[in-house]
Amino acid sequence: MNFENVLRSAIKINDVIKKGKMAARMNNVFVGAETGILKGVNIEKQSWANLNGAKMVDKSQEISAMCWGNSQQTEVCIANKSQVVKVYDTEAADFVEEFDFKGGTGSIKGLAKYDNAYITCTESGLIKVWKDNEECQVEIQAGDNINRMRNNPQCPHLLATGGKENDLKIWDINRPEKPTFAAKNVRCDWLDLRVPIWVLDLRFIPDSEKVAICSGHKHVRVYDPKCGQRRPVLSMEFDEHPITAMDLVNDMQTVIGNSKGTMALVDLRKGRLVHKYKGFAGSIRSIACHPTMPWVTSCGLDRFLRIHETKSNKLLYKFYMKSRLNCVLFSKRITAETPAEIDEIDITVEKDSGRSGDSDEDVWDTLDTVGGSKPSKRKQNNTEDIDETKKNTNEKKLKQNLSV
Repeated sequence: MNFENVLRSAIKINDVIKKGKMAARMNNVFVGAETGILKGVNIEKQSWANLNGAKMVDKSQEISAMCWGNSQQTEVCIANKSQVVKVYDTEAADFVEEFDFKGGTGSIKGLAKYDNAYITCTESGLIKVWKDNEECQVEIQAGDNINRMRNNPQCPHLLATGGKENDLKIWDINRPEKPTFAAKNVRCDWLDLRVPIWVLDLRFIPDSEKVAICSGHKHVRVYDPKCGQRRPVLSMEFDEHPITAMDLVNDMQTVIGNSKGTMALVDLRKGRLVHKYKGFAGSIRSIACHPTMPWVTSCGLDRFLRIHETKSNKLLYKFYMKSRLNCVLFSKRITAETPAEIDEIDITVEKDSGRSGDSDEDVWDTLDTVGGSKPSKRKQNNTEDIDETKKNTNEKKLKQNLSV
């Protein structure tokens, strides 16, 4: 009997592992949290799960950057605050590799993979290309206070960096001596004051050499190294708060989000607002657009992962993830149908048809008094006596008038 019980429990455990692996393969969105937990979201089943154990919950393991490990998008690479990079295999449903990429100071602000090599960039501006079991092949100093580093998806050897008082620079790994492009600040404002620099996110525009950036001073700018000028070819302002995240829908439109919790679609050709998205309650940390479907996902400090339709402001899905979220990746493997719009909570009060003619005084009479004490019996008796004396005096006056 003992052997049969052990065999049954082993079969159950094996079934659970198989179900977990199948669920991991079906995840469409991967989210990195401040607690160091990688979360997977299954849009078809409208469910999510933590992909690493609760033992890994630690502020030092905060996920600061994420990228895909291969073109099939079966590997998710995450970088945490302690400059450790881990690789999660969606087919095996487990972490398969871990690297200690120490260099510079601060957390890793950018992570990419190119030609079986990992590219990291720390907050201090040190870019390193790692090959062959944690051996650094290339080092680039991009300047202090880096906020974001990304590579060009179509030309992975090209990198773009930017930060606080560290304007946009484009680097070539094959020629790391100096940047191939260094942006120049815009002219002074109408008060002849210098415009501060604070790049928070950036993206390479596909099928071109242009780069779009968003800043902590509410600017959206587009740079074109090919046109021969270092200043932006387009510059616009959005709202009154720092723009913390962005992603490109196509070569003409981008989705941006700010620290207030406002996300909007912007036209990069004319530099104007197309429309805003609804449903946010906190700062937006990361935005990712689906490569083929008209969907955009976003996450931030309100602990929600939201999926909107890019062509409209319709909210399609919303997941509460229980942790403050930093990064998001949107997989191209998705078969979910577009659902109906998620209705917001209606806080309007419907009137009762039976009391349509009631006045405001009747409504106030039905409410209970708050903080007041009940009238005593003596006060009630006194008020009754006063009413009776008033009635008696009124009757006497009427009789006198009649007699006259």
